[in-house]
Amino acid sequence: MRKLSHRARTVLRKSAVDYFRGDASDWLAFAGLLLTVPAITCGTLMLPVWFSPSALVLPIVAGGLLLRPASLLALYAASAAALIVEALVLGPYTQGPARVTPGTVLVVAACGFFGLVIAQFRSRVGVPWRRGGTMLFDLRERIRVQSKLPDLPSGWHREMALRPAGGQSFSGDFVVAARTGPRGRTLEVVLTDVSGKGMDAGSRALLLSGAFGGLLGSLPPEDFLPAANGYLLRQDWDEGFATSVHLVLDLDTGDYELLSAGHLPALQLSAGTGRWQEKSGTGPLLGVYDGAEFEPARGNLRPGDVLMLFTDGLVETADREISEGIDRLTGEADRYVAAGWQGAAWHLIEKVAKDVNDDRALLLIRRSA
Repeated sequence: MRKLSHRARTVLRKSAVDYFRGDASDWLAFAGLLLTVPAITCGTLMLPVWFSPSALVLPIVAGGLLLRPASLLALYAASAAALIVEALVLGPYTQGPARVTPGTVLVVAACGFFGLVIAQFRSRVGVPWRRGGTMLFDLRERIRVQSKLPDLPSGWHREMALRPAGGQSFSGDFVVAARTGPRGRTLEVVLTDVSGKGMDAGSRALLLSGAFGGLLGSLPPEDFLPAANGYLLRQDWDEGFATSVHLVLDLDTGDYELLSAGHLPALQLSAGTGRWQEKSGTGPLLGVYDGAEFEPARGNLRPGDVLMLFTDGLVETADREISEGIDRLTGEADRYVAAGWQGAAWHLIEKVAKDVNDDRALLLIRRSA
């Protein structure tokens, strides 16, 4: 008996887990909803003050969320039969309240139509509603993990802030980073801005971030952008271009190379002069034409220097040119020279582009004095 009881509990638990993951059939939900139809019908006939004929929309709405289209049609047939029984037993709607009226039939039919549309969409996509939210959450977490910067040795500070357009969870801007080379003494960071914004660009950004993360560190730095450009061309997207900047930083000497694919220039703050200087390589957008060449810009981060990479959503708006946005960004960044740079990336987005309806990303790397 104990073995049988344990086996039954295991089967029941597995069925429940499979159901909520979306991997099981919908017979359990169908049986439960089908039983509610006669229960509501009996309540309407016996207690019409508490049970309205329009209460049949409840199992119909729930069925639109839980059931497959074939099961949903069977539930609709049972609901239609229940309406006919209620109309016959309660009598014509002209003889009193709490009867089946044409309005009741229209409301139930409208709910059934929209429920069937939702069920067919889920069936075509192949993602049950129970699993759809989990998948979106998982995708968002994967983007967040892929954008996480690696820890740097003592003497270096890094931080990154990313804010999607419209307060959404998905962004067309993403970062991939890794420590490469002997003993991991080289930091490679790629900041990419995919065409479009928010949810429209989120799926493409997820695909590219996975591909770019696989390429980063697997190829010599000078071969990364040509390989990324070839990958983007092979996708053959209607809106398939992107801008990207690739930073290769030696954590021992502070020497760096900056390779750009149509991206905005980086900004370097010199601790000696207190001035910001633009640093940018040359190269076309990714995904425009094959055989593109990318020429790097070189520099050195001395103790106290700061290097800032960002996307155009931070400095460009419809009523503001890029040069004005860069001036505003550097002006706000000067406030953190004396106060320290802890949390500066997020605060700079708040100060410079809080209400901009575009994806915004900012990366700061500072070498300690």
